[in-house]
Amino acid sequence: MNTKEGMSISENVSQSSNGALHFDYNRIDWVTPISMVLLGVTSVCFIYSTQIYSGGTQWKMQLVWLTAGWMVYCVVGSLNYKILLEKGHLIYGLGILLLLLVKTPLGSEIYGSRRWIDLKVFKIQPAEAAKIGTLILCASILARSRIGSFRESLQMIGKVAIAVALPILLIFSQPDLGSTLVFPPMVFTLLFLAKIPTRFFAFILVAFVLIVGVVAFDINKYQQFLTERGLTPLQNKGEYQAQSLLPLKDYQRNRILAFVAPELVDPQGIGVNWNKLQSLIAVGSGGLQGKGLGQSTQAKLGYLPSSVAHNDFIFSVLAEEKGFLGGSLVLLLFAVIVGNGIRIAAIARDRFGMLLAAGATVIFMIHIFINIGMTLGITPITGLPLPLLSYGGSFVISCCILQGLLQSIYRFRKDFS
Repeated sequence: MNTKEGMSISENVSQSSNGALHFDYNRIDWVTPISMVLLGVTSVCFIYSTQIYSGGTQWKMQLVWLTAGWMVYCVVGSLNYKILLEKGHLIYGLGILLLLLVKTPLGSEIYGSRRWIDLKVFKIQPAEAAKIGTLILCASILARSRIGSFRESLQMIGKVAIAVALPILLIFSQPDLGSTLVFPPMVFTLLFLAKIPTRFFAFILVAFVLIVGVVAFDINKYQQFLTERGLTPLQNKGEYQAQSLLPLKDYQRNRILAFVAPELVDPQGIGVNWNKLQSLIAVGSGGLQGKGLGQSTQAKLGYLPSSVAHNDFIFSVLAEEKGFLGGSLVLLLFAVIVGNGIRIAAIARDRFGMLLAAGATVIFMIHIFINIGMTLGITPITGLPLPLLSYGGSFVISCCILQGLLQSIYRFRKDFS
């Protein structure tokens, strides 16, 4: 982007700030909000279904979070997204601050991971705020920068790399491997759309192959370590991670091994493979039309643990109770949201809006692909929730903010001549 274009956008930002909350119903994109409402209703129904026999009340809280998320969506969609070009670093800074607060006494540890801030009334997961802040800051940097040769772009690439590396390191240290997987596809999409020279992507490809090779070597050594000591992954209490140079936890190595060599890690399917196998049984037993709402035997009888049935594996419950047809309908709704996000990115009339829309859509796509892939056994179990379906306040709110940004881009794109 040249200086003249950057000045033009800055002028639009200042001019629009006076009427940031102006709401014109004729300029609203109705496709995504209708799909969001349908997914929200589905979420409450199936979270309720997983807890009919256990007496859980998370479905009530999900209804609260969805209502709050809808209000946030309306507010964000009413604001002119161009103000974020100037204020993106503040949102990014807030996300980093929240990630740092996890390390303080405010941080709450659950199942060995310190990922939440406990506000007594409810908990928030700072990783969700960090995703949004990083997206906005990276889009802002790329929109303001002049893209030239590889050498000329190095300074800008360095800024983006630092902006992405900081939240990744903080989230990975929690540890939360799943959330860190969202950042690379998002930032590479932004760099590609910004027309970064292809030499950069060739370099990244080489680096990626090297990293995969190092991780594969480490996993192989881990397997040898277990074999030499006659241990199973469940019997290992973190002895290997103490001597490894890679910042991986042994339970994360177990998940990788369970994906690439399940017969070696958990041949009986009673350990790290349990959730995946029960999910496959649930999806497969649903048939064409399913067993009916509340009739999921895997969740009802506890084979699919109650701790994951209403969040990470909510799609498994849906597929068992509503079958192939119900699962296909949900996938169609997701396809509508993602397709509409791509459309909005394509019709955006400024680089910042285009990058922001594309990044938000990629974040949704990664969550959908990995989560549903987990339930079908085609991606490793990483704990990434399913947008607008999985239980969780922070994630629901972040999804609504991302879609609110897309609504804003659609509405205010016409401000450009």
